[in-house]
Amino acid sequence: MATAPIVEIDRVSFGYAAARPVLHGVSLRIEPGSVVGIMGQSGCGKTTLLRIIAGWLKAGGGSVRVLGEPVSTLDSKGIFALRRKMGMLFQFGALFTDMTVFDNVAFQMREHTDLPPDLISDLVMMKLEAVGLRGAAQMMPAELSGGMARRVALARAVALDPRLMLYDEPFTGLDPISLGVIARLIRTLNDSLGQTSIVVSHDVEECFSIVDYVYFVSAGKIVGEGTPDELRRSGEPFVSQFVRGEPDGPIPFHYPAPDYEADIDGGGALSSLLVAEAAGG
Repeated sequence: MATAPIVEIDRVSFGYAAARPVLHGVSLRIEPGSVVGIMGQSGCGKTTLLRIIAGWLKAGGGSVRVLGEPVSTLDSKGIFALRRKMGMLFQFGALFTDMTVFDNVAFQMREHTDLPPDLISDLVMMKLEAVGLRGAAQMMPAELSGGMARRVALARAVALDPRLMLYDEPFTGLDPISLGVIARLIRTLNDSLGQTSIVVSHDVEECFSIVDYVYFVSAGKIVGEGTPDELRRSGEPFVSQFVRGEPDGPIPFHYPAPDYEADIDGGGALSSLLVAEAAGG
């Protein structure tokens, strides 16, 4: 018997204004237990898509179902209840700077449950142990390295054992060791907690190392999809250029501009200067 997808998006469109369309007829399915990447260059619409899934933005057209709920038709109470089943790792962690590591991880448990303090303490230590930072429980965010802060944010995001995890550029700004640690944690936590995860990223190697399936977004449209191995062999020009990091292809190196000579010689001034210098030499 087939299981229902955790996320099902059908022909979704969205724009911040009439003159600023962002998504155009996007469709995708995310199956239970999978880790799925949404990749593309900056400004292509991938983070907007993540926000629509989380209910922060409402699609302008099409349908969005998350955890069986029709997101576009939910009222504020329904959206809040849906988000209780999700976890979110923001791009730079977004820790509460005036709280200790322990209190950051405990925050959701204290706000959204009636668990006794002793049980909350045990659960916080379990989450910190899972990300290797139980010994940093009483440190402040300012005392943490970038990689440590991201791991604390991850512990906080999984504090309530969400069914769906959303990761917005989780590898940005990390050194190679921290980047590898975060990538392995995403995969390990997904599998050990029985979650489903969506990773928005432009880091090809790390993303490909942990995901089961990838959707490539360009100019607000899905231009390629498949497993990492399939996409490495893809003949689609955008996907091929992105995966290989090639400077030339559908994504041009040069931003559109007028003729180069017209910009650099001021209507012939530079050419005249070069001629004069040559004559003087």
